[in-house]
Amino acid sequence: MKWQGRRQSGNVEDRRGMSGGGKAIVGGGVIGIIVLLLQLFGGETGQAIAPVLEQLNQGASTEQVQSKELTAEEKEMGEFAATVLADTEDIWSQIFAENNLGEYEKPKMVLFSGSVETACGGASSASGPFYCPGDHKVYMDLTFFEELRTRFGAKGGDFATAYVIAHEVGHHIQTLLGTSGKVRQLQQGKSQAEANKLSVCLELQADFYAGLWAHYNQKYLEEGDIEEALSAAHAVGDDEIQKKMQGSVVPDSFTHGTSEQRMKWFMKGYKTGEIRNGDTFAEEL
Repeated sequence: MKWQGRRQSGNVEDRRGMSGGGKAIVGGGVIGIIVLLLQLFGGETGQAIAPVLEQLNQGASTEQVQSKELTAEEKEMGEFAATVLADTEDIWSQIFAENNLGEYEKPKMVLFSGSVETACGGASSASGPFYCPGDHKVYMDLTFFEELRTRFGAKGGDFATAYVIAHEVGHHIQTLLGTSGKVRQLQQGKSQAEANKLSVCLELQADFYAGLWAHYNQKYLEEGDIEEALSAAHAVGDDEIQKKMQGSVVPDSFTHGTSEQRMKWFMKGYKTGEIRNGDTFAEEL
């Protein structure tokens, strides 16, 4: 992606290297892996993970993290993330205006290391990137993308990062449009399998919105970018993760969609460029 020398968003809080990173979550071992697998790319992830993470937090003391200077590579990654966020701001402002959706409210992005406190509760890096509807912020530990490549087999590359950021901003769009709230209401009283299906539709729509953003951002794309996004989408499909981690697939437990579904909806957004084509609930339920 062509990004160097371009506008960076002013809505980024870079907490990497700061002291007092937040509560220490019991995360780096088995529990951390479970949280990562269950909540990867969360939908209304903040609300979904808050109860789990708060339980894990009980008994864990607040950990003070020593301040440290960011490396040149870390600084560059932060600048890239800020540029992608700026692109989402410009494009979603345009889409909202074109579709009479009102004025687009820009989210903030928090870059953190290790752990972080949010309006949705405490979280650790093991949670993966997520969006918190309580404070309208996207939370990212950028070391996640190395994990995505080495553990889950994604190709890597900067556009894999851009895809994830665009996906999380997609959950912000769902919050602004009221979709997330409606899904939470529909999930009440449903069986776990039925509630999971609604969660899958929410996640696939966020993938569609990521593809829609890429459609509008084509002038900055480079050869191989879309393939990087598709590789990342494939790597975090529920079926792919379950096969890698447990050797079997349990469709009723899916919360984010299969690799095929995630790639399909990203490409639908990218190819059509029309927000009205993103009704995953009508097509997937």
